[in-house]
Amino acid sequence: MPNVTLTISSKNYSSWSLRGWLMVKQSGIKFKEITVAPDDPEARAEILLLSPSIRVPCLEYDAIKVWDTLAIGEFVSEIAPKSGMLPKDQMQRAHCRSICGEMHSGFSALRSSLPMNIKASFPKFKVWSKAQADIARIQDIWRECLDAYGGPFLFGKFTMADAMYAPVVTRLRTYGVELDKDCQGYCDAIWSHPHTQTWIVAAQREVDDFEELEVEF
Repeated sequence: MPNVTLTISSKNYSSWSLRGWLMVKQSGIKFKEITVAPDDPEARAEILLLSPSIRVPCLEYDAIKVWDTLAIGEFVSEIAPKSGMLPKDQMQRAHCRSICGEMHSGFSALRSSLPMNIKASFPKFKVWSKAQADIARIQDIWRECLDAYGGPFLFGKFTMADAMYAPVVTRLRTYGVELDKDCQGYCDAIWSHPHTQTWIVAAQREVDDFEELEVEF
């Protein structure tokens, strides 16, 4: 049996940790979870979007170390191909990789103005125009996938694309963003997924807070 560990940071605040954790969890690979303390400078920099190189989450598989979230998804797809982290169809795989890449490198306005905070609730939060444009684009992506592949997840079954967009689902819920019926249905499917629920329960139990993210700005 390989020695597998996944290092993450806060479950309440860390969107990248959620993505990587969902990928590894969904793959079925047995792993040990290591949590970096919230007062660790690198962890704070990652959560507050101040780090130029995000190195959490980090997957260690024997002597192999993988710290970029997209790379983690590709790696677990290689070692656990039956997990379905990438679709079987070549065209769908290309589509999946494209929207994962767009999430990985884009939507900076959404990230900065609606930080992930699972325990919080700001139902009357005013979303500024640039973030609203990001939300509109994300909904376009979701609708296109749901129409093409039938749902309930973006490519029918849960893939790395759903792991990549899961933190967006938590953000939209925290800030009370209204969605159309199809997109809301997709958010409900992600929110109610057993692995997401496991993460949410753990996030709600966290006692350490980042004061910078507890202000309704």
